[in-house]
Amino acid sequence: MTERISIGQLYPSAVSPTSTRRTPTQQVIPNGNNVNPTFQKIFQDQFVRFSHHAEVRLKERGIQLKPEQIEKMNNAIDKAASKGAKDALLILAGNGYIVNVPNRTVVTALDGQAMNDHVFTQIDSAMIIS
Repeated sequence: MTERISIGQLYPSAVSPTSTRRTPTQQVIPNGNNVNPTFQKIFQDQFVRFSHHAEVRLKERGIQLKPEQIEKMNNAIDKAASKGAKDALLILAGNGYIVNVPNRTVVTALDGQAMNDHVFTQIDSAMIIS
């Protein structure tokens, strides 16, 4: 009773399992094109993103960011990342922004009025941007 019963092959002889796998340097995006993840990562790492919650808070509180302010935030996030920050409070032009540094995402935004008597928790760094 040690005979092996073989019903069929798992893979047809023309296709091997290694040829159907994607290599780690390829990524398929929804339109079907392959993208080099290093380019995609570099592209994403260059810009500040805003979460839905932050966008709602910006609109509610009437906070409008100018391109030079976003550039200052970008530079501040770079500095915070170089120091190993994870979640930072950025104060810019009297407004506060909680930023998830590794994801370069603004999580929420506060105007000067909302920052009065506010306790900031779950941050590991703070920057005042002039």
